[in-house]
Amino acid sequence: MQVAISGRQHKISLAELEVLFGAHNITSIGTYAAIVNTNKPLPQDILGGTQKTAKLLTRLEGSDLPNVFSYLQKSLPEHLQYLDDGKLQLGVSVYGFEATRDWLLKQTLILKKIIRKSGRSVRIIENKSEALESAQVLYNKLTSSMGMELLLIKDGNDVIIAQTTQIQDIDAYSERDFGRPMRDTYVGMLPPKLAQIMINLACGTDSVHTSTISKTKLSTPDSQATNTHPPTLVLDPFCGTGVVLQEAILMGHFAYGTDISTKMIEYSTKNIEWLQEKWKLENGTWKIENGDATTHQWNFSATQSTNANLAVVCETYLGKPLTHLPAKQQLDQIIDEANIIAEGFLQNIAHQIPSGTKLCIALPAWHLEDNTFIHLKLLDHPTDLGYNRIDLKNATKSDLIYHREDQIVARELTILEKI
Repeated sequence: MQVAISGRQHKISLAELEVLFGAHNITSIGTYAAIVNTNKPLPQDILGGTQKTAKLLTRLEGSDLPNVFSYLQKSLPEHLQYLDDGKLQLGVSVYGFEATRDWLLKQTLILKKIIRKSGRSVRIIENKSEALESAQVLYNKLTSSMGMELLLIKDGNDVIIAQTTQIQDIDAYSERDFGRPMRDTYVGMLPPKLAQIMINLACGTDSVHTSTISKTKLSTPDSQATNTHPPTLVLDPFCGTGVVLQEAILMGHFAYGTDISTKMIEYSTKNIEWLQEKWKLENGTWKIENGDATTHQWNFSATQSTNANLAVVCETYLGKPLTHLPAKQQLDQIIDEANIIAEGFLQNIAHQIPSGTKLCIALPAWHLEDNTFIHLKLLDHPTDLGYNRIDLKNATKSDLIYHREDQIVARELTILEKI
């Protein structure tokens, strides 16, 4: 059994895991984690919605946090024999319990004393809150052979103890976001993590089979590994600065991008060329061209991927950027404009893609003061446009709205299947 620690929006994390591993293999734990029924390590580098992955060590039934630390005091010395010799880096993260920083420090110092009595040198990583931050785990090498992060996870009346095996590479994500040569804040900045989630929601298990990210270290560029599983052709008809395209390429897929803006085509091209050089990627894995998504005819035969499955992943026009809610008349006009473009795109591409094609589209939704959202009208009748909207077991449609509390315009992740 593997454990996935969720990102900021738990339900979106669950949705990604469900599509990749099957709903029957996912068990949600509170609002912070999930158990994945597999003995294989999870592909952390392609899981945009998962902060940490871990192997499940044991479950303590009917336990609480003090009892768990008592258990660790007795069992941890025996576990140390399986680690390499040398100074151990040790950290503890708590999920689902309230614990003060001072109390956690006291418990970890007790563990440190016990470990040192067993003859091992150890350094404790102090908590800033209940759970260690990703940066603390990454920079202190707690997933290395000389590191250990123990996760104490509340699951009902039980406590799961797990050991972190992988952590999101925040430096690699940052480089692929802020380190690209061409960026444009006005058109919206799709985070690489969100692009990964959307690709996974559209491509499903193909992402697990074809990914090259787990086989290379993104923060230390190296040549791509060779894959035998046919990649998916990921089409982004609103490619902007190319975030979806870059993540699709790194995940082992073919990438095909179009945009109505000549400027965005130039930006995408330069960003992908930068990516290709930096990560020493193979040639022929991407194609970018100018085109209006509401009228364009995509030439899939020209992408060197005629035998690949097709998935459509994009963020449509989100409307005018807003720092506050405008008057109703102005807001209605913004919504209508965004709906016309998105609906026109879906109508245009419907006759160009085969039945069964999956799409994951980030559509705009507007966050109102009463904490509800206004959605595009096209979502009321997707079948009229030639699509079924996919339902998931672990997340409702409303759970798939990616947003922060201070944002007016949110992204509604919409999974469609061509009828």
